[in-house]
Amino acid sequence: MSNNTIHTKLRSDELSCPSCVPKIEKALLALPGVTKAEVKFATGRIEVEHDPAQSDVAALINSIAKTGYTAKASAF
Repeated sequence: MSNNTIHTKLRSDELSCPSCVPKIEKALLALPGVTKAEVKFATGRIEVEHDPAQSDVAALINSIAKTGYTAKASAF
């Protein structure tokens, strides 16, 4: 992680099958400033490393919404 990269935790309770994992990860990684996106199907946890000046939490959630799923900030 660079100095301006943060680690954001999100959660989605709508993950219905494992095939949604790469779809969400790809959408997140397409955002500017996102360097890592990891979706855990079994738990609904989504972890993202990103530069908040380029893509803030709202942008992450909006990107997930465009794939057909909802997400919210979470502390796990």
